Amino acid sequence: MRVNKKYSCLPAEEKGIHIINIRAIEDIGYDQHESTLLNSLSKNPDADCKYGLYFRDGKRKVDYILVYHYKKSSAGRTLARRVHHNDSSARSTKQDQPLPGKGVQLEMGESEPHVDYHEDDKRFRREEYEGNLVEAGLELERDEDTKIHGVGFVKIHAPWNVLCREAEFLKLKMPTKKMYQINQTHGLLKKINSVIQKITEPIQPKVAEHKPQTVKRLSYPFSREKQHLFDLSDRDSFFDSKTRSTIVYEILKRTTCTKAKYSMGITSLLANGVYSAAYPLHDGDYEGENVEPNDRKLLCEEWASYGVFYKYQPIDLVRKYFGEKIGLYFAWLGVYTQMLIPASIVGIIVFLYGCATVDENIPSMEMCDQRNNITMCPLCDRTCSYWKMSSACATARASHLFDNPATVFFSVFMALWAATFMEHWKRKQMRLNYRWDLTGFEEEEDHPRAEYEAKVLEKSLRKEHKHKETDKEKLTWKDRFPAYLTNFVGIIFMVGLTFAIVFGVIIYRISTAAALAISSTPSGRSSVRVTVTATAVIINLVVIIILDEVYGCIARWLTQIEVPKTDKNFEERLIFKAFLLKFVHASTPIFYVAFFKGRFVGRPGDYVYIFHSFRMEECAPGGCLMELCIQLSIIMLGKQLIQNNLFEIGIPKMKKFIRYMKLKRRRSLDHEEHMKKKQRYEVDYNLEPFAGLTPEYMEMIIQFGFVTLFVASFPLAPLFALLNNIIEIRLDAKKFVTELRRPVAVRAKDIGIWYNILRGIGKLAVIINAFVISFTSDFIPRLVYLYMYSENGTMHGFVNHTLSSFNVSDFQAGTAPNDPMDLGYEVQICRYKDYREPPWSENKYDISKDFWAVLAARLAFVIVFQNLVMFMSDFVDWIIPDIPKDISQQIHKEKVLMVEVFMREEQGKLQMLDTWKDKDKKKGENCNNHSPRLSRSHSGSLSSCHSYPLDV
Repeated sequence: MRVNKKYSCLPAEEKGIHIINIRAIEDIGYDQHESTLLNSLSKNPDADCKYGLYFRDGKRKVDYILVYHYKKSSAGRTLARRVHHNDSSARSTKQDQPLPGKGVQLEMGESEPHVDYHEDDKRFRREEYEGNLVEAGLELERDEDTKIHGVGFVKIHAPWNVLCREAEFLKLKMPTKKMYQINQTHGLLKKINSVIQKITEPIQPKVAEHKPQTVKRLSYPFSREKQHLFDLSDRDSFFDSKTRSTIVYEILKRTTCTKAKYSMGITSLLANGVYSAAYPLHDGDYEGENVEPNDRKLLCEEWASYGVFYKYQPIDLVRKYFGEKIGLYFAWLGVYTQMLIPASIVGIIVFLYGCATVDENIPSMEMCDQRNNITMCPLCDRTCSYWKMSSACATARASHLFDNPATVFFSVFMALWAATFMEHWKRKQMRLNYRWDLTGFEEEEDHPRAEYEAKVLEKSLRKEHKHKETDKEKLTWKDRFPAYLTNFVGIIFMVGLTFAIVFGVIIYRISTAAALAISSTPSGRSSVRVTVTATAVIINLVVIIILDEVYGCIARWLTQIEVPKTDKNFEERLIFKAFLLKFVHASTPIFYVAFFKGRFVGRPGDYVYIFHSFRMEECAPGGCLMELCIQLSIIMLGKQLIQNNLFEIGIPKMKKFIRYMKLKRRRSLDHEEHMKKKQRYEVDYNLEPFAGLTPEYMEMIIQFGFVTLFVASFPLAPLFALLNNIIEIRLDAKKFVTELRRPVAVRAKDIGIWYNILRGIGKLAVIINAFVISFTSDFIPRLVYLYMYSENGTMHGFVNHTLSSFNVSDFQAGTAPNDPMDLGYEVQICRYKDYREPPWSENKYDISKDFWAVLAARLAFVIVFQNLVMFMSDFVDWIIPDIPKDISQQIHKEKVLMVEVFMREEQGKLQMLDTWKDKDKKKGENCNNHSPRLSRSHSGSLSSCHSYPLDV
């Protein structure tokens, strides 16, 4: 076997750096030779290695960083030197090498009687783990001489042969030399596309990846046997930084550290504090003078800036830098935001229609007409007095802005919009899969999580103690039953807590309304309903924001005790629990106002009471739709402004400032060290760790629910969602580029479980909007009155038709108003909103026939609306193909071209073999023409001639 210099060590005395350089010649098997010392460092080593982006030799790129804490002491440094500079003759072969830490343990016993065994154990595990990484072919370089005291860094580089090997294992599709023409539109479509491109040119990002492509390289899963298919002219750029970090992370996950029967991968080592962090490096700085051009700087300028809010996102560059999973999130967010534009326009038109027709609305005009002199029954017992219906004029006029015939059309439109959005995203997703070479990609089962391995180990140790077999242990439902029971009880308790909070707010509303009604000022009595509604909604908003964080932590804890096997299982279970708790918590107050408030109040003389003292609150004469609109708008806008934007900006800034202050306290007073420029891995270490995409998706999915579920009561919801998302895209982009460590690129072909949640919300929205229109608004009662009871075919008399009469002499004892003459005259009959028989009827105060007619019409509308809209949504789903026609043609074309490439390659091989056979045949004929003695003497060469093609 041909052997090169395999690894070299820099003395620990020189800047505390230990370098291990492994260059494997063959893919399997690595020999270790004696360590040799590197030459002295260059005059400016930081500039040579581009401040941490490369190893000290300035040639090998840093693909990944491992960070660990250590206690900086002279004894520890002496031990480290002994580890790297012991007698190399004792380990001339791989079999004779001791495990890292064994020799050190003996020396420690001799030289240092007082030791920290916990720190030593971590160091032994790190040394063994890093030794295993070296055996896997990675090259390591250690740096403990940093500005962050007590923190060491291990730089990892993957050489070419390791990248090729892992790319083949992971079945990474890489571009080949073969290029083909992408099908272009012709005729009228081509002209339209060219016009659209010219119009949209100012809003296109100035990045090379975003320009329309006319040719594309044929991609094929990488294979070391077929390297000739790929363009390997520039090996340094063939695997980009995203791919290199992904490959290194896969090696880190499957490489284990076995000590005392405990198998530990990188996730376990991070969980146990052996390493404090592991992350790939950013490409460089994004701001400052003399900054070299890099993808991070380009993203900051063309994507993560509020000044380019009007431009399209450079999704291909985002994918190139952060990976497919994050690229798909921002692509989905961009499609969602674009689709909100037509919804916002229609919502504004519906709102303006309500504004234009408010003076023509006969029911609100009748309510505002003081000549009608309609006296209403008291809103509470004793302290509240009779009141004029005309005092609710403002509420009635405002209700018409959102409760008009156009809202029914808007509800149908939004249901079809949701279906169109889902189909549009599926088509966009397929285009991205084609562009990103993800067609045919199937996710493989992930490595087990550290907690799962620990539980399995604990179970196997228990069985081993009982002298049972321990092969292939895994956690069963019996092992997880206590966790499942805890999950069930915990979720029920959290939902019950949400209901209890809503009930508490109801008590607040009732008691506050009664207290404000005692006010002697007429202005105070007239604004009771608005004051109570606004303050109750603000209380709900504050509680939602606080409990959202609490529920997020509880959902994570409930998922952790289940001990899911893989990260994907963990993420899906966490998403389900967090979404269930947060959605129920955010929507419960809105559901109460929409479907329960004013439904179970009873009637004057026979009201329903809570705790025998609090009377259930009623809706305003104009209905509860206006109050529902206020509730939805304040909660939606409050969550977006406070929770989504201020928290996303403020909390990372605060954490960054706290980390900066801690590091400033620990920093040495040495001026020279203080002025030294930080390495790239030191700067990235001070950034916030990437916590996953679940919070980002969650806030958008909750917003999608607000936009679709109760859109009949708030047509401006899509507009506010659009304005929020324009800021949200740039805010998230800035956070990913400047505030977070670079996440590991993860391949994904879709958005996962979130798509199913979106479809579920879309189906639920149809049902809820049907009930809001039929039961919360007055749309159905108006239709019933117009076609069944109106004498002249108009809405005149509708308000009087919806009010029932009550004789004040029928009040229960102690419930009549204390001041019956508050209006200046004695009241004999007061009115209340309900369909009941009058007091002069034989069955007084019983439910009238009008109530049953309206109820039947409401239920019929729900059934018709739900089935009609569902059918239309399914029709949209069916008529729009999931895969665009041009993409399916391009995928088919790629398959055909790949078959042609391999057929041509096989034909070339067969022609080569035929050529060698012809040559061999001619040589054989020449050999036969010689004398027998010559042929016998040349028998060896003849046989070699026949065997030559086989060798080839």
